[in-house]
Amino acid sequence: MRHLLCAASLIALTSSAYAQEGAVRPGHAAVSTAGDVDAGQIGLPEITVTARRRVEDAQRIPGSLSVVGGELLDRSYTVNTQQLSQLVPSLNYSSANPRNTAFTIRGLGSSVVAVSQANDGLEPGVGFYVDQVYHARPATAAFDFSDIGQVEVLRGPQGTLFGKNSTAGAINMTTRAPTFTPEATEEITVGSFNFVQAKAAASGPITDTLAFRISGVATRRDGVIDNVRTGRDQNQIGNQAVRGQLLFKPSEMFQVKLSADFTNFQSNCCTQVYYRVATRDVPRTATRQFAGPTGLAAQFNYTPPSTNPYDRVTDIDASLGVDTNEGGVAAIADWTLGGATLTSVSAWRFWNWDAANDRDYTGIPIQIEQHIPSRQDQYSQELRLASNGDHALSYVGGLYFFRQRVEGRPISIYGPAAARYLIGTTTGANATPVPANLLDGYGTDGRTDFQSNSYAAFGEVNWRPVDRLTLTGGLRYTYEHKTGTYDTFVFGGPATTSPALVTARLGILRGQTYAAKVNDGALTGRANIAWQATDTVLGYASYARGEKSGGINMSGLPLNDQNLPALGTAVVRPEKNTAYEVGLKTRLFDNRLTFNVDAFYTRVTDFQTNVSDTRAAAALRTYLANIPRVTSKGVEADAVAAVTRDFSLRASVAYADGKYDRYPTGPCPIELIGNTAASCNLSGTGLPGLPKWSATVGGDYVLPVETLGGSLIAHADANYRSKQFGDPTGSRFTTIGSYTVVNGSVGYRNSKGWELAVFARNLFDRDYIQNVTIQAGNSGLILATPSDPRTIGLTFRAHQ
Repeated sequence: MRHLLCAASLIALTSSAYAQEGAVRPGHAAVSTAGDVDAGQIGLPEITVTARRRVEDAQRIPGSLSVVGGELLDRSYTVNTQQLSQLVPSLNYSSANPRNTAFTIRGLGSSVVAVSQANDGLEPGVGFYVDQVYHARPATAAFDFSDIGQVEVLRGPQGTLFGKNSTAGAINMTTRAPTFTPEATEEITVGSFNFVQAKAAASGPITDTLAFRISGVATRRDGVIDNVRTGRDQNQIGNQAVRGQLLFKPSEMFQVKLSADFTNFQSNCCTQVYYRVATRDVPRTATRQFAGPTGLAAQFNYTPPSTNPYDRVTDIDASLGVDTNEGGVAAIADWTLGGATLTSVSAWRFWNWDAANDRDYTGIPIQIEQHIPSRQDQYSQELRLASNGDHALSYVGGLYFFRQRVEGRPISIYGPAAARYLIGTTTGANATPVPANLLDGYGTDGRTDFQSNSYAAFGEVNWRPVDRLTLTGGLRYTYEHKTGTYDTFVFGGPATTSPALVTARLGILRGQTYAAKVNDGALTGRANIAWQATDTVLGYASYARGEKSGGINMSGLPLNDQNLPALGTAVVRPEKNTAYEVGLKTRLFDNRLTFNVDAFYTRVTDFQTNVSDTRAAAALRTYLANIPRVTSKGVEADAVAAVTRDFSLRASVAYADGKYDRYPTGPCPIELIGNTAASCNLSGTGLPGLPKWSATVGGDYVLPVETLGGSLIAHADANYRSKQFGDPTGSRFTTIGSYTVVNGSVGYRNSKGWELAVFARNLFDRDYIQNVTIQAGNSGLILATPSDPRTIGLTFRAHQ
């Protein structure tokens, strides 16, 4: 909190905070700021959004949402979704690597897990949309932004408005659209760690009815973690993206936009570093612990390169690297039919993933190869009819079809130290000696295939029975059919006929084959009452029900010695979400201040999440399961003030109390592994990845300097997050401490359209932990991804 107060003072002194971001108009994504207001006028420009699938003033939408415009993304050097969470307190982001990306809103959504690979059979609870197209895999949101016009973060169930059901919320991203007026932008940035980023976009007419837009971004940065074994820097950044669009608009009544995009990420990434070692609260053989005079590290005469995670060093000895890409094509057509607009959204997208990892994160040759080459394809078609104008009765209705297929090949191979590290020197009741090479070369290979078809009809009606009172009702029916097959086999390792050794080896890896299917239908909906008390004050209350269909375990199941499912099944039950919210939206002081506040309570039954088998003999295999009941409640508030025509301030705060309301048979925290119980009562434990308090302050200041023919500009923002659990068990050893991150920039903007600025991200070089991982094998070793060090750079932008 001290850093947040310091940052607030800095922002006040430099007159910097967020400018209110601008408006999305039909067929165009434009952004205005407080500095764009006409001379002599002091006030905040109207924000228009498409959260309810028609263009509306954000302050008249009876629901909680945050809006970040493209200019703010540029000024704050927010280049990806992880950094977006620093501007939106209720949005939480975790990513040990792109495949393991997870979003949560108010603590709900995709599970944040300390030991897992992403499970392809788990649908995200936070929907991610780009230009109205749903992206099914959260990993596709880990790439850098390219030519973004506006981002809307909607909180709570969104099933009555969006094609795909989103139970926790949605991130609705809009790219800048083609224009019939020629324009071009160029940007080049250089900074610390050899950071280089280039952006460019061009738009203009081809004919009187056809316009184009093309944009691209390329980013390079050296790694911030040093591998003292190989001499290489790890966790580099290396990605590029390109997007092309064509807008055909023969009349004001009809338009169609075609788009194609491709994004690629290739780098020596992603690893973690030593964080701490968990000690157990129950008796356990001392030599199974990582640390200590007779612990695992001592047995291998191994010393971590550092026990301070902020030294940012590692000594991993296995291959490391990420090679992933995604892209697709889309066609969006809009027909104005009198008082309504008919919209068709057709899209095909793909995602390819491959990465090499050292999953033991040490210089000990325990696991020498681990990766899951994957391919995802998705097809979607949405037809939507939305009323136009402001009338006593307005509506949105639509039909939606979505199909995806994800094929994977889970590969894992152990090395010469694995047997002693994961099993020990003896095994079984008779203390059978374990050969040192029992797991050397022992591995698994196979195929996974997950497919899903989703069909939905949705609609929402707004009725204004009397002036200033609006009643809203929405319904959605979803039917989903899913199938999944998991087929793996083991290979390698020395031959053995000893039953004890066979059992011990199968306790680390064994082949599994199973198939499952899900057929679910659900009717969900929401109701809302809104009262426009005055032209500038809106109050509302809402109730919503959402549901996520059953999921299929696509990462394997924990098995007992009889090779039968023990702690999980292949199919998990549907997740049901009930949400209540009340809120107030205001414009005050002649539109110089907006202040919004809301309170929410959400109850989820059969919450779908990844959990870990923490029995003493297990190797921490993760799988999908249902948690009986989860609740999240809290209060959120945000304010934007136009102090002068050129100076605006913005602040947001979120308090969230999320916990397992009822979870009597959960996995045990690592400090309790080895107890006689196979499960622990986690009822009352806080949700992982959810700080109770998070806040953002910041803003912008523009100082015209006539003698220079331009303006001096300043921006700063600060984000505070209180401590949070790093894994689903609430282990005290995975707790992530509170932190504050401050970013800022100062520059000169010429009236001819160019700008030169110096920027800093993590200005005060704050050390903090982004996410944690428990090392597989129950050794007690905890790994973490440390924060990026301070980055200072120089940016040149030009606009024609």
